[in-house]
Amino acid sequence: MQTRIRCLLMRGGTSKGAYFLAQDLPQDAELRDQVLLAIMGSPDVRQIDGIGGGNSLTSKVAIVQRSLREDADLDYLFAQVNVDQAKVDYGQNCGNILAGVAPFAIERGLIKTQETITTVRVFMQNTEQLAYASIQTPDAKLDYVGETYIDGVREPAAEIILEFADIAGSTCGQLLPTGQVKDEIDGISVTCIDNGMPVVLIQAQDLGCHGNETPQELDQNHVLKAQLEKIRLKAGHMMNLGDVTEKTIPKMCLISSAQAGGAINTRSFIPHQCHSAIGVFGATSVATACILPESVANSIVRCVDQSEQRLDIEHPSGHFTVLLKRDWSGSVTGCGFVRTARALFDGWVLIPSQIWKNQLQN
Repeated sequence: MQTRIRCLLMRGGTSKGAYFLAQDLPQDAELRDQVLLAIMGSPDVRQIDGIGGGNSLTSKVAIVQRSLREDADLDYLFAQVNVDQAKVDYGQNCGNILAGVAPFAIERGLIKTQETITTVRVFMQNTEQLAYASIQTPDAKLDYVGETYIDGVREPAAEIILEFADIAGSTCGQLLPTGQVKDEIDGISVTCIDNGMPVVLIQAQDLGCHGNETPQELDQNHVLKAQLEKIRLKAGHMMNLGDVTEKTIPKMCLISSAQAGGAINTRSFIPHQCHSAIGVFGATSVATACILPESVANSIVRCVDQSEQRLDIEHPSGHFTVLLKRDWSGSVTGCGFVRTARALFDGWVLIPSQIWKNQLQN
């Protein structure tokens, strides 16, 4: 006997995840984690006994339900299921998986569509903040087809606009968790920032890199990765995150001058493997650091001094465009970006019944 759990597999942005209604998973948090590990096939570097793809970008989960809050339509809890360890991390958001939340809710009948565009208010439970997702619904019907390309996805799809009023300090409590725009760790200048995602920025040259290395080259540089982890562990305490040995935050990001006409070039680690692109909120934090005077990014960025601007954040597979809004004092007041999403498979995921026997299905 196996336990059947209703699941919608979706591509959200440049990630892929399993989307569930909260009511279809155990309500006990510890049991829920065991179920999610079994669903993905963790811990196993291949995740051969589950639906995970052996990569952190394909081992993600969205747990969605109608919100009881007056200012939100949906509650969204993001879970990062570790590939090779029996751990599920809830300490961060995922903007890519967020892109699929509103379409999923429509697929499950949680949201009534509007003519042309439907805007959904999503409460991100991980960081207790609001996001606004505007999706294409011509004739009040969900439509994944469109002409919008995002780097990292081969085919175009309907655009999804995600906007945030204020995500500064989403995890660390303030935009600059250390209280400074620049710090020094082990003799290396860093900028520790949290505008949606805790990130530590380091100029690539300061660690003996050019910044244009492939993710594979960087993953094979064990000396570099050991140095990054040493800095990350110290930065964790400085950023009010405590001991981050078992956490996936803060992310580490090597930056260098733009090489393809963008604002800045990046190589992001999540946190131990080099990302083939860059996380949505990681890009937001990087873009924000770019416009902060005296940050490690500000001296090499190509951008203009405007109250509203788009910054193209270069990454190994293209670029990610971030929209930043600032007030008269220069403080960041909002941000947004464009993503796409697509439903891939709708059905039941199976796990051994000895892990969880869902009484609701009987």
